[in-house]
Amino acid sequence: MLFHLDFHVEYPAGMSQQDFLAIWAEEADAALGAKQAGVVVDLWKCVGRRRIIAILDTPSPDTLDQILFDLPIMKKLGQHVQVEVTSLRRYEDFAADVKARLSGSGNS
Repeated sequence: MLFHLDFHVEYPAGMSQQDFLAIWAEEADAALGAKQAGVVVDLWKCVGRRRIIAILDTPSPDTLDQILFDLPIMKKLGQHVQVEVTSLRRYEDFAADVKARLSGSGNS
């Protein structure tokens, strides 16, 4: 299953930028490792913002939830990280469904 994740990351007022960057470096290692493993399809950092966009491919929503709980940034800054998750459908599958519905074979 494909998922679009939109991370908005903040950090406590009392935390130094160096401490924050150390956590983010640990998170980056984990994210790039997951990309090499094929779980993360791709990642993007929004310029000038503490925002990351990711596409993940996991077997189920349960697996995605488990992954999110185990992320270094969630373990160390979870209360300062907001994640919006959207389930995705491959466009090719959608297009085939639309065409099947037009031909009458997809009607219920």
